[in-house]
Amino acid sequence: MELVTVDIGGTHARFAIATKGEDGTLTMDEPITLHTEDHASFQTAWEDYRERKGGTLPDAVAMAIAGPVGGEVIRFTNNPWIIRPALVESKLGVSRFTIVNDFEAVAHAVARAGDDEFLHLTGPEGPLKPTGRLSVMGPGTGLGVAHLFREPDGTYRVSATEGGHIDFAPLDPIEDAILARLRKRHNRVSVERVVSGPAIVDIYATLAALEGRAVKEQDDISIWKAGMEGTDSLAAAAIDRFCLSLGAVAGDIALAQGGFSGVVIAGGLGYRLREHLPNSGFAERFRAKGRFENLMAGIPVKLITHPQPGLFGAAAAFIQSHGD
Repeated sequence: MELVTVDIGGTHARFAIATKGEDGTLTMDEPITLHTEDHASFQTAWEDYRERKGGTLPDAVAMAIAGPVGGEVIRFTNNPWIIRPALVESKLGVSRFTIVNDFEAVAHAVARAGDDEFLHLTGPEGPLKPTGRLSVMGPGTGLGVAHLFREPDGTYRVSATEGGHIDFAPLDPIEDAILARLRKRHNRVSVERVVSGPAIVDIYATLAALEGRAVKEQDDISIWKAGMEGTDSLAAAAIDRFCLSLGAVAGDIALAQGGFSGVVIAGGLGYRLREHLPNSGFAERFRAKGRFENLMAGIPVKLITHPQPGLFGAAAAFIQSHGD
């Protein structure tokens, strides 16, 4: 069977054709990325994609959406599109569809990805445990969190969560200073204020203030680039600090969810940090849970390397929901 799979964020909408083989394997063709600002609605973007594919598409669609997916109208935070689930079939000309939260889709991708699509970060070597609960999280514009539960018979269940909005708990004086800076703008500081792409701006500014440095104002993309390229030592220090906080939050999520069969870091930013995380304090912070340090040391922590987990996972969610 074939279906269209779509991953929609604030800036981009990615489309691909997914195919489920007779042996159950799921494959995709080369994705096409469209800019949301270039299209007045999702329907016009769909029509653009359809033209690029020769004028016809499969009559089924899976959509991963960056935001809550319940209700009669789905609205996007960072683009003007809206989706009315009741009208999807008539507007797009499909007979079946599935809509999931973007990180719910990523968890589906984790469930179906092969062992060779994971990079080991910390904990026991070897593949993720085949049964039990796994925690899935990833920093991007925000902090996505989900979990999946693998049954002994090979089936699995996925749940989306809003775990990125739990309270941030500083663990040292530098994080105390980061929290103090953020508290000037936010009555409540959630973990995604510290563990997300845009958060690097406040981390960088806090480190500069602690050293008494006067630094020019920069956006998050510039700081990430300078830190990863090694052209700005303060930006590099901010990335190291980010990795520490990511490790602490990942450990907290695992404890809260019972993700003792494994933790998976996902998302574009997580992938770009693949060279930094193993050499940072991520692992130490993940394990540093007091009386539960031995428990945490026994959890395998991986980074998914699939290039399009949102697209792949949306298709997997469709197949789980509709079968063939």
